[in-house]
Amino acid sequence: MFFGEFEYKIDEKGRVPIPPRFRRLLKDGVVLAPGAEMCITVYPMDEWKKLAASLTSSAVSRSKLRRLKRALFATAFNLRMDQQGRVALPTSVRDYAEIVDEVVVAGANNYLEIWNKVHWEEEKAVSQEQAWQIIESLEEPQ
Repeated sequence: MFFGEFEYKIDEKGRVPIPPRFRRLLKDGVVLAPGAEMCITVYPMDEWKKLAASLTSSAVSRSKLRRLKRALFATAFNLRMDQQGRVALPTSVRDYAEIVDEVVVAGANNYLEIWNKVHWEEEKAVSQEQAWQIIESLEEPQ
């Protein structure tokens, strides 16, 4: 399970450290993909395989499923951490997430997200405000 937030600077080669507590969980490699809100999603291989399998059993129309697969798989990268626990962020996903120097690696339960630090602060404020509203809507009335 991935939780917490961690601030890092990317180096001149576009590498960002993976928080040490998560490195063991990602030892078999990761899949990086553009996230829904201008971040980079970092999936462990087993979670990526679950996501891929769920798409094959989807009730979405074939044409929508093809588009979804193109959008998701054509922009993803299968990578491994280096000896220092860093992962190199490909230019295309770095550009998508507007990552230049400071990043936040944020846990999202079964995957991680890598954010431009400024965008993260904005998203975090909105998410925290809405989280309590969502939790309350999920609770059963007494």
